[in-house]
Amino acid sequence: MALHFSVPVSRNSGESLTAQIQRFIKQEIQRGTLHPGTRLPPSRSLAVDLEVSRSVVVEAYAQLAAEGYLEAVRGAGTRVRSHLSREAVVPVLLDEGPVPPMRWDLRPGSDNAPGLPRREWLTAYQRALGAPRPRGTTRPHLAGEPELRGELARHLGRLRGVSATPSGVLVVGGFAQALTLLCAVLPDLGVTELAVEDPCHPGQRRFVRDNGLRVVPVPVDDEGIDVDALAATSARAVLVTPAHQFPTGSVLSAARRDALVRWARSVDGWIVEDDYDGGLWYDRRLPGPLALQRLAPERVVYAGTASKVLDPGLRLGWLAAPEELLHRLLHVRARHDLGTESFTQLALAELLRSGLFDRHLRRLSQRCAVRRRSLEDAVRIHLPGAAVRGPAAGLHASVRLPEGADEAALVAGALRRGVLVRGGTAFGTARNRAEPALVVGHAHLPRTGIAEALHAIGAGFSPPGPGSRRR
Repeated sequence: MALHFSVPVSRNSGESLTAQIQRFIKQEIQRGTLHPGTRLPPSRSLAVDLEVSRSVVVEAYAQLAAEGYLEAVRGAGTRVRSHLSREAVVPVLLDEGPVPPMRWDLRPGSDNAPGLPRREWLTAYQRALGAPRPRGTTRPHLAGEPELRGELARHLGRLRGVSATPSGVLVVGGFAQALTLLCAVLPDLGVTELAVEDPCHPGQRRFVRDNGLRVVPVPVDDEGIDVDALAATSARAVLVTPAHQFPTGSVLSAARRDALVRWARSVDGWIVEDDYDGGLWYDRRLPGPLALQRLAPERVVYAGTASKVLDPGLRLGWLAAPEELLHRLLHVRARHDLGTESFTQLALAELLRSGLFDRHLRRLSQRCAVRRRSLEDAVRIHLPGAAVRGPAAGLHASVRLPEGADEAALVAGALRRGVLVRGGTAFGTARNRAEPALVVGHAHLPRTGIAEALHAIGAGFSPPGPGSRRR
């Protein structure tokens, strides 16, 4: 008997078809419309009903199963999971939430960042607690502790080429809070649209929309964001990841950087530079790019975070912003909170001041370099015809699959063999159908784990024949 299931999808939406299906099913489960144990239509049937590729539905079902919403029951098809937690499984910004037990979890993101350097952090925290503080300074400063703002200005200038004084740095509770503040301030400057890279993390697009701005997707290629395509929109602000684009791994070229700055000046606009993995660069063949902010400090808001290079549990981030914008950000912040917790800020300031942070970053770079080489070797062996894109940087890599490869089937097959990995199409919109790819978080894995995980993925991979066409 055929099962009917009405899922509203739009090809004019900023979301990919896969993301729309995932979002709708999640919402229906949370509302109680889809009850535990409810059987869903087979992927082929639903694809026919929605007039989409079957791979779109397969990918949506696979990701929902990985997030704990659905389960595949032998002989009974796909069902809503029988024992769902009352708490929402929906991830918060850039967080993937709980998943079923997996042998290898290759998702990029904060949960898979390398562990906090506990010894160094404990040393820094003890020093911060033991240092005398002047009377009347026990409450957090709204803009951040002066000690941390000073150390960040020096550190970012030396490591990333950021042009900022301590008074031009704002300490926040992670990038999510930074983006919330920016979305609240931009409309006061006449900006109601925020352009974002396409592909990017879909949670970021949702987050911007939920904070009141219209999202304008702009395509990305191997040179980074397409500035000509951006200029063709009505947007006057853009969110970019120029040092290591998420998820493609591309680096914004010098020509595109210059063009992006010219665009911002010509439209009286703003660039939000998300340096989300801290400029972690370990490709010794190429010099690492400095911050885009140094080209136009009056037009670029530089954003960084401790979550990727230290630990996701440290809800600590920072903005280097032009004076005009910084005052507006502080004014908005004063209406909602009283600043970020002081002792964690002071500990991070000590970590930076003492050189312990630099020591940790060197170790992390060495570790990531080894993992990256292991990934490249494993891809060459187990995914013939595929290639790791971009320079060796950050905590994730994009693996470009051969043209015609069935990305959704590869992701679903990996899931059955105990490997959780994201397909590249999950991050793009319907307007920008990206080539098939896998987005792999590798920094947290043991070297042998990378080889084992890629071996399991490759077990379901058949290189497309010469006559294959991409779907």
